[in-house]
Amino acid sequence: MGIDEENARRFRARELAARAASSGDETGWFETLYAEAEAGRSVVPWADGDANPHLREWAERGRVNGAGQRALVVGCGLGYDAEFLAGLGYAVTAFDVAPTAIERAIRENPGTSVGYLTADLLDLPAAWAGSFDLVFEAYTVQPLFGPVRGRALAALSVPVAPGGTLLVIGRATNEADPARDPAMMPWPMTRAEIDQAGGPLRAVRVEQCLDDEDPPKLRWRAQFRRD
Repeated sequence: MGIDEENARRFRARELAARAASSGDETGWFETLYAEAEAGRSVVPWADGDANPHLREWAERGRVNGAGQRALVVGCGLGYDAEFLAGLGYAVTAFDVAPTAIERAIRENPGTSVGYLTADLLDLPAAWAGSFDLVFEAYTVQPLFGPVRGRALAALSVPVAPGGTLLVIGRATNEADPARDPAMMPWPMTRAEIDQAGGPLRAVRVEQCLDDEDPPKLRWRAQFRRD
């Protein structure tokens, strides 16, 4: 996807994100976008029909087998990553703040073993604390602007069980304090933000990689462990 096509696909999402940045509607705009897409009035630019390629590469490199383990997918959208992890043997719980996204994920994956539900990263169920062997987050923090971004990053490590893994994937920047135009979501993540996502967990591997977009985008893939 070229830059012009990307900008066209992201136009409505950027409009909603910019409005949220100025109005204090921190996460409600996701439901608006999914509902409009369901009605055929806009598109969800990150709903590309397949599991994240950097997740796939991580799983292949580590020969990951999730049998007997629990996984939590943060901001699951339409369920591509959740279904991929279920295929690796994990018992997967997947949540999104947008009810329409969850409804569509359930509808498009009949007979799935994934437990899809509506939940908010900023207010996770208390029972999830320290409960998952793998917590996976990709591209759900980078569309958040302002103080809510830090709160979301701080919440990611909470559901990780002792001995468990947090895997975070997102757009990357090597600038320490990048300028962020409220109208140009998504906003790449800094190394400090990646470290904040890990919180009290031990960093196992923090790397950068390029995707196959045109032009290629720089990504973080960061793995943390609760010892």
